[in-house]
Amino acid sequence: MRAIAVALALARWGFPRRAPVAPRRIIVLHHLLLGDTLMLTALLAKVRERFPEAEIVLTLPRAFAPLYVRRPYGVVVHAFDPRDLATFWPLLRAPRFDLALLPADNRWSWLARAIGARWIVGFANDKPAHKNWPVDELVPYSALPSAFCDTAASLVSGPAPTPYRTSAWQAPPCEDAAAVVGDYAVLHVGASSPLKLWEPARWRALAAWLEARSIEVVWSAGPGEAPIIDSIDVGGERRRFAGTLALSSLWHLLAGARLLVCPDTGIAHLGRIIGVPTVTLFGPGSAIICGAGEFFNDSAYRVVTVDPFPCRDQSIQFFREVPWARRCERLFGESPARCPRARCMEAIDIAAVTAAIESFGVGTRVGE
Repeated sequence: MRAIAVALALARWGFPRRAPVAPRRIIVLHHLLLGDTLMLTALLAKVRERFPEAEIVLTLPRAFAPLYVRRPYGVVVHAFDPRDLATFWPLLRAPRFDLALLPADNRWSWLARAIGARWIVGFANDKPAHKNWPVDELVPYSALPSAFCDTAASLVSGPAPTPYRTSAWQAPPCEDAAAVVGDYAVLHVGASSPLKLWEPARWRALAAWLEARSIEVVWSAGPGEAPIIDSIDVGGERRRFAGTLALSSLWHLLAGARLLVCPDTGIAHLGRIIGVPTVTLFGPGSAIICGAGEFFNDSAYRVVTVDPFPCRDQSIQFFREVPWARRCERLFGESPARCPRARCMEAIDIAAVTAAIESFGVGTRVGE
């Protein structure tokens, strides 16, 4: 697909381009993880407020598309896979877009040019430089600490969007919703890296703390992560959903819960969208970049982290040098460039997590 996109982009290179005043068709080109995708909600909200009559299309991985069936902010999604040409042709055949927005990776600028976008906007200083060549307008990345949701919204000029309300996003339809009723908390224990995992003993302690307050514990994890639950709930005593739920089903499980506790992963962002009280444990990731920001400021959301942490010392965000950023993207392993042990997660104690839970009024016993 890359070669085709580049060839088509070069063929269109000489076409006249002008920034649209009132774009009628807008595409947000993006293909990253669930959390990054959900953080784009602020950008979608702002685009809708700025251009209320525009058709807005968001590209995303196929697995995320069911979450958008009810069309939050009137957005239409296009399931896109750069390895599957069948997902490219519909973009090429569609009427031309007046505006293409690149909120993260400017490599999609070549795709935007290939499908005939009349004006392409992305953030400056992406690397390597050739990713920026087709971009018509390079917007400076935030110079001050800010959540990615707010930064993404700044890609479009104008006032910040109205803060998020759960009424903006209706629950997706679901035929196989998990049948859990009563007072329960979802403890989602999986993550994208072993360095984001909390210790099994602490998950067990948290489960016992919740059960002592008459809150049922339901374990959750992603595909292939059942062994993580096995290491925590050794006897298999509690209900679990380990990679067995589609995202639409997981939505309904979370919507019925009193609480969600999880590492810094996409499910934390889903919890914010749904409105379930969410406690997120940040180890190597940035609680500023992936936090609530201004857009999600009214959400029932708490961060637990130890900040600063000595080895959370990298300042790269989507291939850009961002001086204020403090994160760690080291891989797990024993070599000098890797991290053999999640000391940043080990530093998070149970008391900090239960305090965050109690700040929601969840789990507080009479007399405490």
